[in-house]
Amino acid sequence: MTELRIPAPNEKQRRFLLDEHRHVAYGGARGGGKSWAVRTKAKLLALQWPGIKILIVRRTYPELIKNHVEFLRGELHGIARYNETAKEFRFPNGSVIDFGYCDADRDLDRYQGAEYDVIFLDEAGQLKDEWIRKINACVRGVNDFPKRTYYTLNPGGPSHGYFKRLFVDRRFEGNERPEDYSFIQAKVKDNVALMQTQPEYVAQLEALPYRLRRMWLDGDWDVYIGQFFEEFKDDPDHYEDRRWTHVIDPFDIPTDWPVYRSYDFGYAKPFSVGWWTVSYDGTIYRILELYGCTKEPNEGLLWTPDKQFAKIKEIEETHPWLMGREIRGVADPAIWDASRGESIYETALKYRIYFQKGDNRRIPGWMQVHYRMAFDEEGYARMYVFRGCNAFIRTMPLLMYNEHMPEDLDTSMEDHVADEVRYFCMSRPIRPNVPVKQPAILADPLEQYAGSMRKYTDARRIRNG
Repeated sequence: MTELRIPAPNEKQRRFLLDEHRHVAYGGARGGGKSWAVRTKAKLLALQWPGIKILIVRRTYPELIKNHVEFLRGELHGIARYNETAKEFRFPNGSVIDFGYCDADRDLDRYQGAEYDVIFLDEAGQLKDEWIRKINACVRGVNDFPKRTYYTLNPGGPSHGYFKRLFVDRRFEGNERPEDYSFIQAKVKDNVALMQTQPEYVAQLEALPYRLRRMWLDGDWDVYIGQFFEEFKDDPDHYEDRRWTHVIDPFDIPTDWPVYRSYDFGYAKPFSVGWWTVSYDGTIYRILELYGCTKEPNEGLLWTPDKQFAKIKEIEETHPWLMGREIRGVADPAIWDASRGESIYETALKYRIYFQKGDNRRIPGWMQVHYRMAFDEEGYARMYVFRGCNAFIRTMPLLMYNEHMPEDLDTSMEDHVADEVRYFCMSRPIRPNVPVKQPAILADPLEQYAGSMRKYTDARRIRNG
């Protein structure tokens, strides 16, 4: 049998490996070395307790493959054998590490009647608390093996309130016993290995919007429900220099700047169309929009897809910013659904309006919108909105965080513009602006002069008039 070699853990990981409470939560911030701790604890339990049954759960199976199975195949080579069909590692001593996922209520059926001695719920905050309770019911068995559940988590997600109550506020209900629960707060800087290999990761977290920075860098569980796009600024006092605001006066669009269209379907609720252009430096500009709303907020015009696309075609053939241009579109993949007859996309094709399927993942999509709205140190963003795009200007500042999933916005609000903005941003993903820290004193006075004479790109000259 091959010898198992385990690198020395950091202090927080060591505490996690030694903790024997019935419920052990580990985490609190991004990059705390949680996945390594899960794999290491599972391996140690499997070798220490012959015949033990262990389950590792994540939201989706591809996440399990990427974060655990691929690593364990190398780490357990010659020690345990992986069965692709059963999705398990089986050890010579009879121990088993099984893998499961839960992305919807129907996925709970696979755990009906199952028994495990130890369960790891990795990134548990992304699971609903009712799923967690039902999966936890599988921790049972008449044997002498330890009976435990380990959770790795960050602030945010559908079960944020559930974990905050139990492990942070320590407010217990019903049969919950305080002595059964242990929480190990880990932050990114506790992960020495990550700091050595990716020191820029902290800078990326520091560049996040204030609220997400509190959650993902500081591990702050006292997140509040406030304005979702807190970066958005529409301040008339700053219109003169075109900085520190996202709303600008229209300008003539260079003929070689591409034009795009983003679309979110609606009928009883508003539909939303945005037209965009992209400058030489990659900055995006919302130049025009069509919003299918009555005079009442969040009330749709009841336009059929035919009527919507006829109007879109009319605008694109007559508006001076759009006519004669090749316009590429992106839309919610839901418009390709043909289960009830002709799909919305098939209707669009009749008007020679074309879309590509958008990436509709919500959290990554909102992060791309945040990255675009964020200002750099000189007061410039990477997304601007022409004055006249009134639906964007009205609805985006009003959107609030979801009380039960703090990384997402409240979908009960008027979020139709936000959705099509998200589709477009996901079609052109970028990295966050990482603040550059300048030395307090420049060694050479000529460097200071050179810095003040820095040249701007063509796009910034346009923004400054």
